[in-house]
Amino acid sequence: MRSVRATRYVTPLREGGSLPGVVEADDLGVYVCKFRGAGQGVRVLVAEVVVAGLAALVDVPVPELVGVDLARDIARYEADEEVQDLLTASLGLNLGVDLLHRAFGYDASYEPDPDLAGRVLWLDALTANVDRSWRNPNLLLWSGALWAIDHGAALYFHHSWPGGGGSPERFAGQAYDASEHIMRRFTPQARAQDTALAARVDETALRRVLAEVPDEWLEPVPGAEDAEALRERYVAFLLARVSGERPWLPEDGA
Repeated sequence: MRSVRATRYVTPLREGGSLPGVVEADDLGVYVCKFRGAGQGVRVLVAEVVVAGLAALVDVPVPELVGVDLARDIARYEADEEVQDLLTASLGLNLGVDLLHRAFGYDASYEPDPDLAGRVLWLDALTANVDRSWRNPNLLLWSGALWAIDHGAALYFHHSWPGGGGSPERFAGQAYDASEHIMRRFTPQARAQDTALAARVDETALRRVLAEVPDEWLEPVPGAEDAEALRERYVAFLLARVSGERPWLPEDGA
């Protein structure tokens, strides 16, 4: 994942609880920046990178992700005290999501490609993403295509690691509740593509995906005291999830 340097903080986005913000960068790009100093911590940033990498494997479009370096002077002219505190707490490497200019939020007036909708559902079931309902679709329409965004709520298992590590086998067998998923009606398409999609998510591919996560976001936990050991843990959990019978795959009519 390439890195850029933030040159200007433009505006906060107050739709979510983590207060992401729009920033301009030294590559002349404009990004939605998700800050390491937000309350959810760096594991949310890790989830964003990992799920985006998996999305690329299964042909679900996602915006480009970059590392965004924040220097201390970025907060100098920010009048909002809450934002200033967040910027100061987030010095160093943060996550930037390419801002898709003039994108529209997904709504019921748009009929998605059924196979793509099925892949979105399959990806969310694989990664246990609980944040893709009608209340919060986290889908954009841009340049005539459907794009998936905001995957920080996925990979819930890594939030339990400081307390003992969890179990890949338990995650592999954990059912996925698709009852409120925005693409629930495309369960037949998700199931029809399951074998082909699972074959793409092999150990080699997972290692490539995890290699994109910056070392400094991989906080040591018991049994995985360095970045490489933690990457191996992610690979083990996801490989267990995609292998075998895959009981998490949504059922028709469920």
